[in-house]
Parts: sequence; C-alpha cells; structure tokens
Amino acid sequence: MPTNSHLPDLRIHLKRRADGSAAITCEREDGSVTWQRQEGTIGLVFPAHDLTHYSVETALGFTQGFFGLVADGWDISDFAKPWPRGPIPNEAREVELLVGLLDMQRRMMADWNAEELLQQGRLYVEGRGNGATLPGLTDEKLEKIKRLRTDVFAKWAAIEPGETLELLFQRGVTRSSAD
Repeated sequence: MPTNSHLPDLRIHLKRRADGSAAITCEREDGSVTWQRQEGTIGLVFPAHDLTHYSVETALGFTQGFFGLVADGWDISDFAKPWPRGPIPNEAREVELLVGLLDMQRRMMADWNAEELLQQGRLYVEGRGNGATLPGLTDEKLEKIKRLRTDVFAKWAAIEPGETLELLFQRGVTRSSAD
C-alpha cells in the first residue's frame, strides 16, 4: 500500500480463472470500474503484459500510461478500435512501446541492458514510421522495472484458479516492489 494516507488511484484485480483465462478489473478511487475478460490466447498473454505495464508505470512514476488513463476514467475498451477517446497521449504511447520491448525481451529470453533495449526500440520505430518516441532509460531504471516485474510475476504465479491478485496503483509514486 502507498506510504501516504491517500487512497490508491486504482485497485487492479487480476483474476486467474479455472479455464486458464483471466480477467482484469480496475476500480478507481471514486468506486467506478472497468474490466475485461482475457480469454483464449489473450488470457495467456495479457496478464504478463498488464503486469509489465504496472511495473513500468510504477517503477518509473508515469502518470499518463495505461493505468494512469484508466484511473482518469478511461475504460479498457477505449484503448482499441474505434478509439472512442481518440489517439492515446504521447506518454501512454511511450509506455506502451517500453512495455512491448520488455515483453519481446521476455519472450526471447534475452537479458538486454538499457541501451540494447532502446536499440531494439529504435529498430521497431524506424520500421513502423509511426512517430513513437522512446523513453529515457538507464540500466538503473531498467533494473528497477525488472525487480518489480519479477515480484508481481511471482505473486501472479502463486495465484490459484479462482483467486485474484490485487495491486494498488498510485500515479507518480515510484516503488521497486509491490506491496
């Protein structure tokens, strides 16, 4: 839990379902919620992706990444076509790029340092031509993300079918481990 007395901006509930799928529910400070079932192959991929988002946004103190925007009232469905809220903000695009690179690194079982990760990002951006920007990243910041991600991945791995992992997200509050 955050060290201050302020309520978290978001309570993230990631449920492991008995059929191997997952569900994510995000409860905002005002009590409103957004949720998504993650079925089939999405259920195998998205929990790790969402936990990587949590790790990046928490370790680096991003305020307008995926979870920051959800805390601001965006619904999970707002992040896909037909893009009801319009294009995502630049910071969210930067976070998404970094999360995607970390997902790729994990799938490849690589152990890139910050410069190597950013080089992969430059290749991706050049190939896409979509104007995405790369975040400033040092080896120290990358290790902070990896420590937090290792912690939340271990917590997720310990969740039995039918159980839920709860994470508290506070915009702009950096942590290196999940409470």
